[in-house]
Amino acid sequence: MWLLYAALSALFAALTTIFAKIGVDKVDSTLATAIRTVVVLAAAWGMVFIAGKQRGIADIDRKSWIFLVLSGLATGISWLCYYKALQNAPASKVAPVDKFSLVITMILSFVVLKEQLSVKDIIGALLITAGTLVIIL
Repeated sequence: MWLLYAALSALFAALTTIFAKIGVDKVDSTLATAIRTVVVLAAAWGMVFIAGKQRGIADIDRKSWIFLVLSGLATGISWLCYYKALQNAPASKVAPVDKFSLVITMILSFVVLKEQLSVKDIIGALLITAGTLVIIL
């Protein structure tokens, strides 16, 4: 089931880029990011209440709060940079560089989380790196 969700995530991420590129055409990138954020906020909280998960807020420990807030800050900065890049470059160039985050995540998961990377993982990361460079150069 995770593969279906991952594939849907990829599809909606692609649509996000296309919609954002069209939407940011005549709008300041920071304002566009703020509008997107309000929509995401409303949708996420709507799902929390529809699923009845709001009671779980009281159970979140301090460490989780800290890292969820840090994740939110990183997301916000990422979105601001992404929209600014989309405003100034073709989506077909911006998206591959943005998706290079996969390789960065693999490196950080090895260094910070002590996750093991297989030879297959390393080869895949090298191929993604090479593909990203081919696209942007």
